Amino acid sequence: MDKFLEGSLKDRIYVHLERQGPIRDSQHGFVHEKSCLSNLINFLKRRQRSQMVKKVLGTRAFIRGDFCGNSMAIPPPDPKFVLRGTGASVNTLHFCCSDQEDWNPILFSGSANGQIHIWNLKTHRADKVLESHNKQSVLWIHTLQGRNGLISQGRDAAVSTWDLSEGRTAVIDSIPLDSYGFCQCSLMQEGVGHYLLASPGSTSSEVKILDLPKKTPVWVLKPPADAKLGMPMCLKLWQPPSGSRPLLLVGYENGSLTLWDLSEKKMLSHLACHNEPIMCLDFDPERAKGISGSSEKLLSSWGLDNQQNLKLQNTLTLVNAGIADTCIRQDKKILATAGWDHRIRIFGWKKLKPLAVLQYHIASVHCVTFSDHVVPSERLMAAGSKDQRISLWSVYNKP
Repeated sequence: MDKFLEGSLKDRIYVHLERQGPIRDSQHGFVHEKSCLSNLINFLKRRQRSQMVKKVLGTRAFIRGDFCGNSMAIPPPDPKFVLRGTGASVNTLHFCCSDQEDWNPILFSGSANGQIHIWNLKTHRADKVLESHNKQSVLWIHTLQGRNGLISQGRDAAVSTWDLSEGRTAVIDSIPLDSYGFCQCSLMQEGVGHYLLASPGSTSSEVKILDLPKKTPVWVLKPPADAKLGMPMCLKLWQPPSGSRPLLLVGYENGSLTLWDLSEKKMLSHLACHNEPIMCLDFDPERAKGISGSSEKLLSSWGLDNQQNLKLQNTLTLVNAGIADTCIRQDKKILATAGWDHRIRIFGWKKLKPLAVLQYHIASVHCVTFSDHVVPSERLMAAGSKDQRISLWSVYNKP
């Protein structure tokens, strides 16, 4: 009986849309190059099926099988919201939501046109747009002391620090870098108002560590001349839970990963975990375990033993090549990857179990990150793409 009523209702909606003509043929909606008239019915079918699956199986019903080339009948969820208006490819994202008691949660985005958007996550509109880096691509952004300060890296080989307090949008300082490449900087706070900044050095394979706000070089890390690692592709500064001296992970052009002790300027370990350049990495200090992706189809997890030696733990082969970014959620339960194949993939962090494939974007996904909301049910995941859109998702938030 329910199926009969459902079909009858859909038929009546379709007839009403055709007769009354509230939607023009030139209008486009949920699917590219199809009119809203046809898409509305398909959307209603998909939404109803998705809601039914949610009620029966819960959030984990969105698991997909196309990690290995197969397909499953259950569709993934749609984005909770989509932010538009960046005017160029979205290269980097950063949330600021943990201090939202008196403020709205915000999301910073950096684009290929040099603009930094500050998105209000309550209104889903950009509160401010910062023009930066001589209109050259923004590669990386991070907050300093909450939402009142910002640091950004651009393709103009410079790092800028911003004063955003009391409505200001002023560049406080600009720090020249030695590299014009695409390697993103890494930032670690050492004390109140005191940071370490890792950036590519002036020569191949070299990494420089700066003290902020002094802007003075603290360490210059140079691998052995015969290592032939190539250029640094990604950096991750971190400090062990024991509170000992800071360490640095570097992913290189030849697919190798290295661990450095900054104080001794010494390479502690080396691991060849990819055959192609490492495009991204993230690390979990509590489990002494990390994840890396490359321009190949391989996703690798690795860890540190008691002697600080890097050990390969697990690998997963994906359908399509190219992982632009990866991020482990703050609760260390899941991680996400941004793919060149337009897809966002969700994995369980403990065993690297594939959980979901999210398909919305129509071009390469460049970046992915999780929000720092204090309340778990409010957590969001954001993904930025070459299609100039930012998709916001609510996934696996239930305890």
